[in-house]
Amino acid sequence: MSATNAGRLPFFVYGTLRPGEHNHDLFLRGRTLSEEPGRMRGIVLYDGPGYPYAVEEPAGVVRGELVTALPEAYGELLGALDRLEEYVPGDPRSLYERVVRDVTRVDGTAARAWVYLAAPAVAARLRAHGRPVPGGDWRERGRTR
Repeated sequence: MSATNAGRLPFFVYGTLRPGEHNHDLFLRGRTLSEEPGRMRGIVLYDGPGYPYAVEEPAGVVRGELVTALPEAYGELLGALDRLEEYVPGDPRSLYERVVRDVTRVDGTAARAWVYLAAPAVAARLRAHGRPVPGGDWRERGRTR
């Protein structure tokens, strides 16, 4: 699904792109219209080398932010995030895949959003040998280090 066909969806961020984390300042500062807490069901977080991976798992819940880009920054931001996440559509070497999933806001309303999930080969390795992030919240995991 292209960005145009997806209607310029917001992004669900759960790791280093969250407010207060280092990639937020590098990629999102000044490019967003809104950032609000949310949660995504059906995924779990695994600890990675300085950043988390989200992996599909029916019972999982991950906390993060729903980020809406400024309209004039959307295309540039989408490309920058794809590069950051090493996502190339159709490339089996990609670390992540960008997919559309439902996010629940704090007030209980739902939104469709882009989220970067671990690519299939990465997800299989994590399920077999990875370390899940307790509670599905990267920020909490960072505080317990």
